Amino acid sequence: MKARHERGVNKLKEFTSPDAGSTHDGIANALEQLAPAIGEWITDFAYGDVYSREGLPNRDRALVTISTLVTQGTEPQLALHINTGLTAGLSGEEIVEAIMHLVPYTGFPRVLNALAVAKTVFEERGLTVTTTV
Repeated sequence: MKARHERGVNKLKEFTSPDAGSTHDGIANALEQLAPAIGEWITDFAYGDVYSREGLPNRDRALVTISTLVTQGTEPQLALHINTGLTAGLSGEEIVEAIMHLVPYTGFPRVLNALAVAKTVFEERGLTVTTTV
C-alpha cells in the first residue's frame, strides 16, 4: 500500500504546477473534514493505480481526461484538469481545439461552458491563447 501511495504522490507532482489555481491537494484539503478519505483515494487509486500505468504519456492522459470532463459537464473538475493538462505539456491551443472538437459529440452548451472554464484557467495562469480558426 505504501508503494501505491508513493507512486500516486510522485505522479501527482508531474501534473501539479505552482501556477495552478486549483489542485488536487486543495480539493482534498477543502473536503478533509467532510470526507477525509477522498484525498487518499485520489492519490492512491486515481494517480497511484490509473495515472501511473504505462501506455500513455501524461499529456495524452490529460487530453483524455479533459475531453471526458467536457462531455460530462463537470466544470469545477475541468478547471483542475485543464491546469494539469498545461503542466503535462499541452498547449492552450491544443486544449481549445480538443474542446471544440467535441461539439458534434456533446453539443454547443457543454463546449461553450468548457471554453469559458478554459479561458478563466488561461487568464489565471497568465497565458494568451488564440486560435486561427
